[in-house]
Amino acid sequence: MLPRLERYFEFAAHKTTWRTEILAGLTTFATMAYIIFVNPAILSQTGMSLAAVTTSTCLCAAIGSILMGALANYPLALAPGMGLNAYFTYTVVKGMGVPWQTALGAVFISGIIFLLLTFGGIRQKLLGAIPFQLHAAVTGGIGLFIAFIGLRNSGIIVPSAATTVTLGNLHAHTTQLAIFGIILIAVLQAYRVKASMLIGVLATLAVGILLHQVRYMPSTFNPMAIRDTAFHLDIRGAFKLNALEIIFVFLFVDLFDNIGTLVAVTERAGLIAEDHTIPRLDKIFFADATATVIGSLAGTSTVTSYIESSAGVAAGGRTGVTAIVTGLLFFLAIFVAPVVGAIPDFATAPALILVGALMVAGAARIDWEEPRIAIPSFLTIITIPLTYSIATGLSFGLISYALLELATGRGRRQHWMLYLLAALFLLRFIYIAA
Repeated sequence: MLPRLERYFEFAAHKTTWRTEILAGLTTFATMAYIIFVNPAILSQTGMSLAAVTTSTCLCAAIGSILMGALANYPLALAPGMGLNAYFTYTVVKGMGVPWQTALGAVFISGIIFLLLTFGGIRQKLLGAIPFQLHAAVTGGIGLFIAFIGLRNSGIIVPSAATTVTLGNLHAHTTQLAIFGIILIAVLQAYRVKASMLIGVLATLAVGILLHQVRYMPSTFNPMAIRDTAFHLDIRGAFKLNALEIIFVFLFVDLFDNIGTLVAVTERAGLIAEDHTIPRLDKIFFADATATVIGSLAGTSTVTSYIESSAGVAAGGRTGVTAIVTGLLFFLAIFVAPVVGAIPDFATAPALILVGALMVAGAARIDWEEPRIAIPSFLTIITIPLTYSIATGLSFGLISYALLELATGRGRRQHWMLYLLAALFLLRFIYIAA
């Protein structure tokens, strides 16, 4: 049995062993386990059951990671995406007033579109139509968006009638605890501690308990609580007003997020082909899209690849076994998740802020000396957090890039899909203005 599995996962070609792959899977899980706490904390603000979202988060991370490992044979772990969960909660549900059931319906539709685009090869062509530096700008803008939410949740930043936002009350105990968490995670990251996010969240929670800042009422946790969100999606409602915009954002943010993660992880693992293509890309996209569909049915936002997978690669992971091990650990986490109910905003906010910092680092790939790239990238990065809308950032970035290409006589060098996307985004602004 084991020799067959070793041949399937190409252990010999990748010069790896079971011990290495299992340790790599443990490492990846440790670095991204914070999502077990953070995703429910964000999505539960829509009115969804915390226990249900906790279970669906673990379940979808388990299924997605196992699918990726078994089908595509890549050490890529999946889970509900940071940024997309914030868009789901703060822009779609809270900002637009869309019921969470309808928002889940939009996630489901976007997942089906992912699958159709993957089977038709269109998803791969879309990647080629949009410059990779705009991918980095979107990631950076989402990083600022997430960090802003974390700063607000921690009380470090508060609303101001005079200046829009201002410094909060640093004497508040919960704000001080959040600052402690930020410092702790930053120090752990400086020492290259793999599980810095997880340790930081739990340590901040522990200190909060000692200082009597946490109200915890023990309750019997039943994984079957997922019934409160599972199959509650409203697909029909998702086709109503503004749904197309929501689906569009879910589609393209996931597209950008995935390709950035794929390139970063596969390059570090030495898995990119000599012609600079990623082998089995269709299987990677199939696993991702399937996980998103399952996630919407279970009751969570879009599932995507995690850059934390690079930690497992750094530990030696080179095959799908790494992802499968990570998935199995997420499945086991379902049964120890009751502690999640005790985690308040001040404990999860530091993770949001520093995940945002990691995402902004991708902006270093942007050519800031070239105005045709720098201006659309800057507009993308700055408008996402300031308008509280990933869709608006995408719109400004693509429209301005397309206009600059046309104005400088370089229009024919770009794929026609770029101008189609820019036109669609322009119509979005006209539609909103009307």
